[in-house]
Amino acid sequence: MSKKNKNKVHKTLVEQILDKHKISFVQMEFPTHKEGDVEQISVDHVDTDEHQIFKTLVFSGKKTGPVVGVVPVDEHLDEKKLAKVSGNKKVNLVPLKDLLKTTGYQHGANTPIGIWEKFHYPIYVDQEAKEMGEIIVSSGQIGRSVKVDAQQMVNLIGGKFADIKE
Repeated sequence: MSKKNKNKVHKTLVEQILDKHKISFVQMEFPTHKEGDVEQISVDHVDTDEHQIFKTLVFSGKKTGPVVGVVPVDEHLDEKKLAKVSGNKKVNLVPLKDLLKTTGYQHGANTPIGIWEKFHYPIYVDQEAKEMGEIIVSSGQIGRSVKVDAQQMVNLIGGKFADIKE
């Protein structure tokens, strides 16, 4: 009879997708805190270079509908650059109230890998990720992330590297 390892963390859907495609990753957990009604990662208490952690932002454009931008958490996404690279005149951030129905993920858990798997929206990852090699993105649950090779992730999600940060 085998004993279950109580310390083993279950795999998120994103981690299962990476396994299925034979893409190596490192599971990561970050402390969280509440800001109003929203759970947030406490990046101040992380032993990782904050610039290596990427946030997933979801916009809407008239030509494309939803479009996803992925940039370091310590940077701002330039909406004009994202609009231009995605073929839109302008893009607007999807309102928080519409985020779950648009992506399937709550604020703080959006992940380019999971969004691609469910919806195949166009995804643009800031070109700096390519230079970094490995980046950290959400694995679909607040406080859970994966460190993954940026090029392999972009290949998996049919994404593109682009200059999209301010």
